[in-house]
Amino acid sequence: MNRSSRVDPIARLPSLTVVHGGPDAAGVPQHDFSTNRNAAGPCEDALRAVQASDPGHYPDPAYTALRKALGQFHGVPPSRVVLAASASEFIHRITALAAQQGTRAVQVPLHGFGEYARAALARGMELQPRGGPPHARLQWACEPSSPLGLPDPAVLLWAAPPALDAQTGVLHEQPPLRVVDCAYAPLRLQGRAAWTGVPGSDLPVDAWQLWSPNKALGMTGVRAAYAIAPPGMDRWVDVLDTLAPAWPVGSHGVALLQVWVDPVVQRWLVYSLETLRAWKSRQQALCIDLGWAIHSGSLANYFCAQPDSAGDLPTLQARLAALRQAGIKLRDCTSFGLPGSVRLGVLAPQAQDALRTAWLALRGGRTIPAAPAHP
Repeated sequence: MNRSSRVDPIARLPSLTVVHGGPDAAGVPQHDFSTNRNAAGPCEDALRAVQASDPGHYPDPAYTALRKALGQFHGVPPSRVVLAASASEFIHRITALAAQQGTRAVQVPLHGFGEYARAALARGMELQPRGGPPHARLQWACEPSSPLGLPDPAVLLWAAPPALDAQTGVLHEQPPLRVVDCAYAPLRLQGRAAWTGVPGSDLPVDAWQLWSPNKALGMTGVRAAYAIAPPGMDRWVDVLDTLAPAWPVGSHGVALLQVWVDPVVQRWLVYSLETLRAWKSRQQALCIDLGWAIHSGSLANYFCAQPDSAGDLPTLQARLAALRQAGIKLRDCTSFGLPGSVRLGVLAPQAQDALRTAWLALRGGRTIPAAPAHP
């Protein structure tokens, strides 16, 4: 084979545009509706713990005390705890392991975090949307879902007993690898599974649970996460640990995860949800008053809406850009498969009023002043 006829494997990989909420090249938005972090935070006890952490030394590479604390919080042995640099890092790591084990297809939510698909496509795996034949060996759910904040129907489906062969009484086939992203479980405001300070018991027992408490504590700048493995997955835990770089979680992340299980911090979180409930009710009423259509059913501290210009996508995107220049950022839901909609994290009334004033000015054809630089 001559050089010119060789196939470049990198050239076959898709180029996925990464779209995230939060700070961007323009810095930190003054009023940032584009992320789902707890706007009542940061939790002061958690912040003090992170500030008091020791950056002058490596953490324990086995994270012995941290695994024990997280295991006790979830009622599982420490051997079922997997530490990760972030939820995104774990998504890529477990997808890489699934690919090594021969998985060729991944099932992702119809509307969801783009990192599930990005990790799969980067490894040449096929994407299978929900609703088709469930042949994917790796399956993702998010409870509650993002961007809509709804219960993920896959979680109920996975909780059903596996199908057994009527003749032999054994499984028809090897069960798939299933992961529930629990990033927003502690920020669930309504419903029977609203957060009470301890993890619920309503998740499928044979699914992995992925937890990233930085959102709930209002400290998304600290990157750290962990997963709880299902029973009987010791070999997978060992391999996932082997695939991780040394010290995937630094001292600040260790401090965040350690304080996450503190009862004082959990009490703060539960009380903060009362504040978020009141803010959410006010923010939704404000959006309706602006003539926006609310996507119903959100159980979390965020929701989606269709602004009054949703039928004209270029106009909507131009207005979102103008808002961003004025220090107000909303999350365009086009990348979620919901063009014409925006996701709004719940913020304090002052930020809500700033959004209302700016939107009415844009709708009236008036210029809104640019925000001061906030690096």
